[in-house]
Amino acid sequence: MSAILPPAERLWWKHPLDRVEGTWIAIAFVWCMILFFMMVFWHVYGNQNLSTETYSTTPEDFRIKAEAWAEKYTVRIDETTGQPVVAPPDGGDAYLITRLWSFWPTLELEKGKTYRLHLSSLDYNHGLSLQPVNINIQVVPGYEHVVTVTPNQSGTYGLVCNEFCGIGHHMMVGRLYVK
Repeated sequence: MSAILPPAERLWWKHPLDRVEGTWIAIAFVWCMILFFMMVFWHVYGNQNLSTETYSTTPEDFRIKAEAWAEKYTVRIDETTGQPVVAPPDGGDAYLITRLWSFWPTLELEKGKTYRLHLSSLDYNHGLSLQPVNINIQVVPGYEHVVTVTPNQSGTYGLVCNEFCGIGHHMMVGRLYVK
């Protein structure tokens, strides 16, 4: 086809489909359908989805709950960040506040124990990405997100904000200890 041809002959949908083009279109369509149904299947049966609950709250109410909880279960102050390191009881609640440009407090969990992690933002949308296990949660102000977690490996994990939250976004990192 060329741009010099008359307009009626330049319309690609008026030309017959070549056998090879039809084959590739059919292959692409079948592959898209396979991927679509695999996404649905994996979502239901893949066993990788976090069990979450979401409740309406105000930033001030969540901050008060989280600070009272942190005061009760603080075990030490992190030398590098100056934040309290909080160790919740097994099967208990853990609170994590996101705000410009920090995660507060630093959590210390035990391997094999189950916790209910409460997340909320005090100001803007933030993201919580737990590295290197690649768990991603969007944290929205006005909502308390509750995630049930059971750490299965000891170590120090990084918390990274993966939702652009302003000029200091690149510095919004934190830690999570699993012993």
